[in-house]
Amino acid sequence: MSTKLAGTSSDVSKEKLVQDFRAVVTDTEELLRVTAGIAGEKVSAVRGRIQENLEVAKERLNAVEDAVVAKTREAAKVTDEYVHENPWTSVGIGAAVGVIVGMLISRGR
Repeated sequence: MSTKLAGTSSDVSKEKLVQDFRAVVTDTEELLRVTAGIAGEKVSAVRGRIQENLEVAKERLNAVEDAVVAKTREAAKVTDEYVHENPWTSVGIGAAVGVIVGMLISRGR
């Protein structure tokens, strides 16, 4: 059993990336809706390519999002197991973090 605690910054950055990418997808869909009335062969071809690429991007986004959710669940499970196996160590770590945060907050005043 690994005692590595999860919740790394890469997990957070992946979640932020997923959120940002979802915003781009939403904006692109809106752009396609707004430009739906514009006629022309070139515009239609570009719209078709954009729609195809958008569908591929949405599929990949869903896959990445599922992977992030799975990693988050696994991290929570590992953390829960660690805390149950090492309760006093966990209490000590929590207390130390609390003291450090308290010191940082008091410095900011």
